[in-house]
Amino acid sequence: MSITILEHPLAADLLTVLRDKRTDPPQFRQIAERLGYLLVAEALADMSTDEIEIETPLEKTVGIQLRRPVVAVAVLRAGLGLLHSVLTLVPDATIGFAGVQRNEETAEPMEYYTKFPTLDSARVLILEPMLATGGSLSWAIDKAKESGARDIVAVCVVAAPEGVKVIEEAHPEVRIVAATLDRELNPNFYIAPGLGDMGDRLFGTL
Repeated sequence: MSITILEHPLAADLLTVLRDKRTDPPQFRQIAERLGYLLVAEALADMSTDEIEIETPLEKTVGIQLRRPVVAVAVLRAGLGLLHSVLTLVPDATIGFAGVQRNEETAEPMEYYTKFPTLDSARVLILEPMLATGGSLSWAIDKAKESGARDIVAVCVVAAPEGVKVIEEAHPEVRIVAATLDRELNPNFYIAPGLGDMGDRLFGTL
């Protein structure tokens, strides 16, 4: 497994706005989408391509197109905050959903819904903004693999070392793309310094 941390001043600027507790849900959603563009572009940077012949208004030339389809799997709820970023950059991407919630006492994932398109020939982007304990992401990767996924990249906003270690041990072939690797998990299994509960901050829930 490898982890790629975005080293870009724009990403750092956007992440700072997301961390700020004064950022309200409408602005939070907008900034998350903008940061998502950078994360998704990096997650697709190594995609294989094919050359195609096209004609510009002036002459024929050769361009490139993605060789394989892209599937975005949003881990509910927070993964929805990155979904529009994928669809803006890759409009023909298909969408899957992995419904899981965290047991607040054990921090273990509890499944309540999964629905995937065809995954076996696609680059599968699993959208899990907060990689904390790694339980939810590891579960979503397992589910994607069971449905045929062979090429998976995890797209995260904030990652904790504990969660990265879990993915590294359980899914060593999966690459993680994140905006930052934070210090640690606190005693309540939240990432510190983090940005709070991303689902709550996206949707204005408590």
